[in-house]
Amino acid sequence: MSKELREAALNATKNCHAPYSKAYIGAAILTTDGEIISGCNVENASYPGCICAEQVAIVKAISEGKRNWSSIYVYSKAGWPPCGVCRQVMSEFAPKSLKIIIGDDGGNEKELTLGELLPHSFTPEEYSKN
Repeated sequence: MSKELREAALNATKNCHAPYSKAYIGAAILTTDGEIISGCNVENASYPGCICAEQVAIVKAISEGKRNWSSIYVYSKAGWPPCGVCRQVMSEFAPKSLKIIIGDDGGNEKELTLGELLPHSFTPEEYSKN
């Protein structure tokens, strides 16, 4: 399934709006029922208005009622991992065991869990302890 996820993430980069950074990022979520939901980065002249590919895919999944995921594939030419904000957004909706696959232009892949990427996340469970 990693091949299909990679392909979906790569295809998502065709829709990127990245006139400032020229960084084309694609993400694809595999739901537990086998559906793939993809997203691309959308930049804005006002940088805080930019939305990462991972966040686009997550928002699409949530808005479609797809809250159970088995993995997320993140593609960039250089194989960048999800940024800190994306990691935190993931932790809002996914368990620390969520598989995250990071791929680059050369076909290299690195697989980590969300817990490995964000070991001390601020989760809804933590928030409820207040």
